[in-house]
Amino acid sequence: MPIDRDKALRADPAVREIRWTTRDVLLYHLSLGAGAAAATDPELHLTYEKKLMVLPTFALVAGTGPSAGEAPAPGLEMPGIDVDLRAVLHAGQGLRVHRPLPASGTATLRSRVAEVRDKGKAALVVLESSATGADGEPLWTTTTRIWARGEGGFGGDPGPEEHTAAPDRPADTVLTTATTPQQALWYRLNGDLNPLHADPAFARSAGFEQPILHGLASYGLVAKALVDGVLGGDVTRLTGLTVRFAGPLVPGESIVTSVWRDGPPDDDGTQRLLLHAACPERDDAPVLTHATATVRP
Repeated sequence: MPIDRDKALRADPAVREIRWTTRDVLLYHLSLGAGAAAATDPELHLTYEKKLMVLPTFALVAGTGPSAGEAPAPGLEMPGIDVDLRAVLHAGQGLRVHRPLPASGTATLRSRVAEVRDKGKAALVVLESSATGADGEPLWTTTTRIWARGEGGFGGDPGPEEHTAAPDRPADTVLTTATTPQQALWYRLNGDLNPLHADPAFARSAGFEQPILHGLASYGLVAKALVDGVLGGDVTRLTGLTVRFAGPLVPGESIVTSVWRDGPPDDDGTQRLLLHAACPERDDAPVLTHATATVRP
């Protein structure tokens, strides 16, 4: 059944209550390599429950970690969106945090289809989710871009072109992050149990030589590298991150993130950064592109 754009855009938001604990946060940080050099730098602000800070990208897995039990992670189930999940790709991800995330808590998550764009042979479905804390104040907003192959051609607006590619000049900063062979096995414990990231036979049936790392794991690795290498380890300074998923990363490979300042800071000191992440083991194959980060002073 094709996508019904009008029905999808008119539908009421899906609302669900989520909760998370410090154990969820600790596992998330460990799955991104926090504490890997524990003998010299245990990163206690990320790996120990006392004075625990929370990477803002934890918002993407909040409510789906161990404290959620055996409940399945939410899928692509929205009114007007009836697509073959085998033809769906996670095309891009955006995040804006409105305040530092608590190490444990509850939130109300409201999700809706914000836009459906006709890309010819495919449709680009844009999902928006907003989390509100128990105090009624906003916590974060995410924008998820889903590429649905075979669902285009319905005569809709293709949408604007993106113009945030990497600048044609040397990067201001270059950050290198190693991954481990078991990185995807760790990361899937945050809630995404897709066998593509664990089962070699399944990965081969999907066209990959071996299991690949989750796109959101690459996203989190880049966010952590930015916090560590540019923001002095202060997780609260990273307030936004938007990327396009350009290619897979195999556990055990490394990811090199180039960072450019995009002009001078705003009057309030907020700085926009441009990012490009690539895999050096495969001739700098792109992993995350058209990426921007927003950081506060």
